[in-house]
Amino acid sequence: MKKLFATFTVIAMLAFGGVAIAQEAPAAPEAAAEEQVVDQPEAAPVVEEVAAPAEEATGLVALHKTLKTKFIEGGAGFMALTLITLVFGLALCIERIMYLSLSKTNTKVLLAKIEEALNTKGIDAALEVCRETRGPVASIFYQGLSRYGEGIDVVEKTVASYGGVQLGLLEKNLSWISLFIAIAPSLGFLGTIIGMIEAFDKIQQVGDISATVVAGGIKVALLTTLLGLIIAVILQLFYNYILSLIEGLVNEMEDSSISLLDIVVAYDKAQKK
Repeated sequence: MKKLFATFTVIAMLAFGGVAIAQEAPAAPEAAAEEQVVDQPEAAPVVEEVAAPAEEATGLVALHKTLKTKFIEGGAGFMALTLITLVFGLALCIERIMYLSLSKTNTKVLLAKIEEALNTKGIDAALEVCRETRGPVASIFYQGLSRYGEGIDVVEKTVASYGGVQLGLLEKNLSWISLFIAIAPSLGFLGTIIGMIEAFDKIQQVGDISATVVAGGIKVALLTTLLGLIIAVILQLFYNYILSLIEGLVNEMEDSSISLLDIVVAYDKAQKK
């Protein structure tokens, strides 16, 4: 009886073990499938990241081709002549911006050094401080202090007069920039008129008003005007920015000149005591 019970027990264990193995066996492919599903989306961003620069490069190439085509359609002669005004105008604007940027001076520090030099070592030391400092403000101070021996009134007149000289240097080449601002749209309008004349000449040769002939001539005419107006707007923005820089420097020169005169007057009174 015990042997029969043991035999049934072994058979039951083998049966349940087989069922358990049969149930666990399909889990492996499902797990593998899940791993593939989880791993699969990670490859997608790589493809997009690689493809993005190519699309950007394609857009730049397309823009370059479009601009080149429009430039040729507008007439290489007038379009190039109008573009030259942009080149020269930008060159002058960049030169002015660099000059004005280098002309900025920390006037508070400069006035403090001049006052200290006057109180400790005299006029010669103050002149040396101005000589070693860059900018129009230091130049004005140098010219005024160099005439200290002639009186306070002479120093004041010298500062005012040399301030006008420095203002002229700050405004140098601005007339040329304004000239290019005016010339660029004028050349564009001139190209427009010539393009319209050519369009009417073609209509006269054909003997009939053709939409293709009229549209082509007007298109060429308007492209030159468009380029001229764009160039004028660009140069005008730079021109106004330069004027703002000059205005700031002029205000700084006027304020610092008044402070310098106060320092010189105080120094003169101390010397007369």
